Amino acid sequence: MTWRNGLDSSEAAEVMGLLDKTAQADGVAPVGEHVILRLKAHRDVIHQIEPVQADVRSEHFVVRDTGGVLIGYAHLDTEHEKATGQLVAELAVHPDHRRRGAGTRLVEALLERAELSLEPAPDLGRLRIWSHGEHPGALRLAERYGFSRPRELWRMGRDLTEPALPVVELPEEVRIRTFRVGRDEAAVVDVNRRAFAWHPEQGGMTEQDLRIKEREEWFDAAGFFLAVDAHDRLLGFHWTKVHPDGMGEVYVVGVDPSAQGGGLGRSLTVSGLRHLRNTGCRRVMLYVEADNAPAIKVYQRLGFEKWDTDVQFGR
Repeated sequence: MTWRNGLDSSEAAEVMGLLDKTAQADGVAPVGEHVILRLKAHRDVIHQIEPVQADVRSEHFVVRDTGGVLIGYAHLDTEHEKATGQLVAELAVHPDHRRRGAGTRLVEALLERAELSLEPAPDLGRLRIWSHGEHPGALRLAERYGFSRPRELWRMGRDLTEPALPVVELPEEVRIRTFRVGRDEAAVVDVNRRAFAWHPEQGGMTEQDLRIKEREEWFDAAGFFLAVDAHDRLLGFHWTKVHPDGMGEVYVVGVDPSAQGGGLGRSLTVSGLRHLRNTGCRRVMLYVEADNAPAIKVYQRLGFEKWDTDVQFGR
């Protein structure tokens, strides 16, 4: 077991390979998108003054077998530690090396890190660990260490063939247009900040974060819909995504609080669903907080059903 405050490009590539194998075995990615983006930043560095590129937002825990083969990895997000006092972790164990103690070593290292970072007294409640897809191995570890479930994220989905999609209905003097790269970033970030002020991750998106995602292969401005008023002021947006396997995603739907309550979010969602269907997607998915009853009700009325659950464990 070793700890890193940064990874060189070779080790970052190893970690991404491990995450790919884990996703193939489990049918769900073991870490969130932001972890992948940070690992890509390490992997794609070619010329470095130092052999390791440090990252003040992340810490890395690496487990290797006696032959040096990578068998386990944990990513610890420290970006919001000072502001919220929370550390959020995600981990993966190679499918061929499970139930041999690697997951236990990673969890114990994370617990130790959470305790040692506190002054003057430890409070292990500040550590949260994600289990994407509610993996059985994660449930066993959670039970062993007495973790509760302070947060759950539902993955919901539906076919795009049936049931039929409703008609898009817009308030008077509101129109929907597509995103303009290099021009709309500031407005989207501003509305996103207000729309998701309550959200521990989404509300912190910056213009730099948005521009990084614009460079991803999946980014398509034609699938990024903005609702604007008669003066082209942004009221809300629906950012869609198409995965490599052809699955569509309601990536983010955000409506400015001043424009909420009139059905704009629903209209934006339908616009994006129609686009995904027209581009060939047969199924679509989305993530929603399990305790966000109003949003879940809207999605259920649009034909979405719960598929599975991501659980954030804490003690």
